[in-house]
Amino acid sequence: MVITESISKQFTDGKKQILAVNSINFTAIPGEIHALLGVNGAGKTTLLRMLSTVIRPTTGTATLQGFSIDSDAAKVRQSIGFLSTSTALYGRLTGRELLSYFGSLYGFNGSELKDRVQSAVAQTKSEEFCDQLCDRMSTGQKQRISIARAIVHEPPILLFDEPTAGLDILASQTVLEFLESAREKQKTIVFSTHNMNEVERLADRATIINQGEVKGTGTLSEIKNLTSQPTTELAFLSLIRPQEVSA
Repeated sequence: MVITESISKQFTDGKKQILAVNSINFTAIPGEIHALLGVNGAGKTTLLRMLSTVIRPTTGTATLQGFSIDSDAAKVRQSIGFLSTSTALYGRLTGRELLSYFGSLYGFNGSELKDRVQSAVAQTKSEEFCDQLCDRMSTGQKQRISIARAIVHEPPILLFDEPTAGLDILASQTVLEFLESAREKQKTIVFSTHNMNEVERLADRATIINQGEVKGTGTLSEIKNLTSQPTTELAFLSLIRPQEVSA
């Protein structure tokens, strides 16, 4: 489970203060996919980076699997699989070598490590290319290995930042199918996107963020009812640009 408590992040740009995330509250539970929906620059990535303990909040906090991002950061990291748009692979390692390396960082070795790596490869359908050098993989193949790296320790929580960004339709389909299978395994899944089709297909619940603030949260039906709009897209637009959308 993921619970945020008025979490905020302020950055300093010269003499200017930028409030990237402003007192966000939402809850994601096991067996559901929770979408963070917003345009580019809305604050989604900053929020996920705080949840993953990459950066610390200015105010507020969050708990993941019962562990505080402030006082139990190491346990939070053990509990999550974090997929970032800015995390690269080691090009001179094969996919399997990279997964073995990261699995060893989580303390696995011997047959257990081998089993974890093979499970991650199977879950991401990476068998055909996991023994290639990462530098020789396509963008979609690299993304699947990145996902395998995020799940090699079998975490209960997945935090995915725009997991299909830059992928073609076939590669995107594989990623979306993986998220659906993870939901069936009762994982807690939070993913950020600005793709309305992905939200319609995947999201059990969504939190709409604009300029660092929550504009609406709930099931897609609840959000549509809140805005009296017939589609998720129109509901989203009415929440972030209410003056431009009428019922």
